[in-house]
Amino acid sequence: MPRTIQIFSIDNIPNFKEQLLLWSQQFETILWLDSNNYKQQYSHFDSALAVEEFTSIKTDYLNAFEKLKEYQTITKDYIFGYISYDVKNDVEQLSSKNFDGLDFADLYFFQPQKLFFIKGNTVEFHYLKMVDDEIEDDFEAIKKYEDSNSQEFENDIKIKLRIHKDEYHAKVNTVLDHIKRGDIYEANFCQEFYAENAKINALKVYTHLNEISVPPFATFFKMEHQYVLSASPERYIKKEGNRIISQPIKGTAKRLRSSIDDEKIASDLSRDIKERSENVMIVDLVRNDLSKTAKIGTVKVEELCKVYTFKQVHQMISTVVSKIEETTHPVDVLQSTFPMGSMTGAPKVSAMKIIENLEETKRGLYSGTVGYFSPENDFDFNVIIRSILYNEEKKYISYSVGSAITSKSIPEKEYEECLLKAKAMKYVLLHSK
Repeated sequence: MPRTIQIFSIDNIPNFKEQLLLWSQQFETILWLDSNNYKQQYSHFDSALAVEEFTSIKTDYLNAFEKLKEYQTITKDYIFGYISYDVKNDVEQLSSKNFDGLDFADLYFFQPQKLFFIKGNTVEFHYLKMVDDEIEDDFEAIKKYEDSNSQEFENDIKIKLRIHKDEYHAKVNTVLDHIKRGDIYEANFCQEFYAENAKINALKVYTHLNEISVPPFATFFKMEHQYVLSASPERYIKKEGNRIISQPIKGTAKRLRSSIDDEKIASDLSRDIKERSENVMIVDLVRNDLSKTAKIGTVKVEELCKVYTFKQVHQMISTVVSKIEETTHPVDVLQSTFPMGSMTGAPKVSAMKIIENLEETKRGLYSGTVGYFSPENDFDFNVIIRSILYNEEKKYISYSVGSAITSKSIPEKEYEECLLKAKAMKYVLLHSK
């Protein structure tokens, strides 16, 4: 379906972004993607906002990729949405029987009536023809928009652990036993922190989380009473023409106040044998996944174990690229690489079976992906980590964290890494009203 495009210049982009996100709260379906102007390759816009369903697809994991392929092919337009981790059960003979307090559908995409791209000092309005007479009025309304979403809640959130420390140690030791036996080389083992009977102002919590993390793949997603508030630093996979880019993260170190100490800890991370081996194992897995759709000889490691600095942590990121045939369907690239190796382990299927047995919570959208397809069959998807998931109706808040267990892992250090990753989510839940 054709869209009308109008471009406007903006004097104060940070202010306009804030007003745009506030204005969007009137809609039942919202997906906001923000790069926070992080200096990264492969970025096509600074921020994007998709609102108001025209068409959509919502399904459980059964034949989920086939349904998505059909929907994306027929729609031939921008579609925004998510694929939850449990769509793994469509790719392999796997199941998800753990506790789920959130109740998100396994896969959901929608074709927005109204779409906005912020690029530099401009905003592009991409409206479906049926609503394009609203562009000028909406632009004026956004510029004048004032915060009416000032609802505050008493901050009596009680955060609980689904797996307590001693039990966590025992489970990590079980993973280590599997590694010693040769069942796997590495597994990403995750644990959930949660709050019951809790209410939050989702937009305020997201804004606070984004301010203290400033990540390149931030996401605010709302579908009726369900929310994703994400400060993700990780790209899962991107398609540009016939080029595929995957950027797994493995390796984390905390930021330090002293710039000299901070530089040293980043330098130490880049040389850390355990962290590098974690990253290299996942790079091998990603290379193998990309090779399933790649032209022969086109899978290349563009960047190996490079340390990038974010506001909360230093991260070790690698970039793996490939080229595909023009005839390869974009959904086939996703299906052949899903779930992302950085959140599973190696070998992938064995690792997924082991972590399913040891974890206490169904991952759902955590360690799944949010992103979009363009009308040109390109796509870009993040990894849902460093994220708060919220079901307003059930008054249930959840955030999960994980770490990669390898033969060199020490349970206590893995536990500390989890707490470091959980720090920002815990802070904003306890300090946002």
